[in-house]
Amino acid sequence: MGVLGTGLYSRDFALDLRSAVGAVLRLPFDPDKLVDALSGTEPSAANKSSDEDHTTFWLVIADQFARRGIACDRVRTKALAIIDTGIDIAMLEKLGMKASDLRKRQRILDEVRARIVGAPTTNKPRTVLQKPEPLLMEIGDVLAYPTCSGENINPYRPSRAANIHYTKTGREPWKQDGWGAMVILDCGRAFEYLAWYRPAKLAEAMAEKPTLDSLRSEMLWSIESPGTCSPSHFRKMELEKIGVFSVDREKANVIYPKRFGTGASAAVQDISIANRMKAALPGTALPNPRGEKKYYTPTLSGIEEVLSL
Repeated sequence: MGVLGTGLYSRDFALDLRSAVGAVLRLPFDPDKLVDALSGTEPSAANKSSDEDHTTFWLVIADQFARRGIACDRVRTKALAIIDTGIDIAMLEKLGMKASDLRKRQRILDEVRARIVGAPTTNKPRTVLQKPEPLLMEIGDVLAYPTCSGENINPYRPSRAANIHYTKTGREPWKQDGWGAMVILDCGRAFEYLAWYRPAKLAEAMAEKPTLDSLRSEMLWSIESPGTCSPSHFRKMELEKIGVFSVDREKANVIYPKRFGTGASAAVQDISIANRMKAALPGTALPNPRGEKKYYTPTLSGIEEVLSL
């Protein structure tokens, strides 16, 4: 669990869940279905009372629903039971929280309880998606993009010129010195609305702009986790489709089953594919076949491993 903060949002799990609530509220669903969507992204925390994040999961959702005007008896009842029976305090005590901090936590829970009880019992109007997000990339799409020391353009900045490259000597303007590439192995829509993409990324940046033929040679690729990509991010990162490979999704699934499944969690938390695109400098990428090293993404020795014959 790490450092035991007394605040409801003092841990990364709670902060990520707060962001996920904001993303899920864009879906045109009733409150119970919104809760199902959130539970699907954190099944252990949602359903197992022994999970150390269980009480935080329900308290954060209840607090966010109360703040945002979402009425849901299921969430309200669950959160009040967690507070009134002392389950949250008991869990934190079990995890080693000091008595003085437990008292601070109880005061915070009292505030959360008052907010939940005082929340309106009818739903506040909210802005929701009117149609599913477009799929900007399809399975097999091959995309090239500019890099600076392996770093792709940060799409959260207003323009390429506003990007900053951090070096050992300090901050420098982002200046293209290479190219990255990725192949879309899988894509879809979470809850039929939120688009996501799973890329295989060229592990090392190239000096020259890649072509389909050059990418078929023996070189390392990493199998990345899913990410989202808005039209704005697609444009700002200067993604360019340079062709299509015939991806065998089932072959990739057999080779790296732990990397497959849906991208619902990334879609709900709105984790941009930009976070999956950084390439290593030439000659520095580490092979990790079959994903044997826990803290590195699994690698392919060539993209042909996941292509149809």
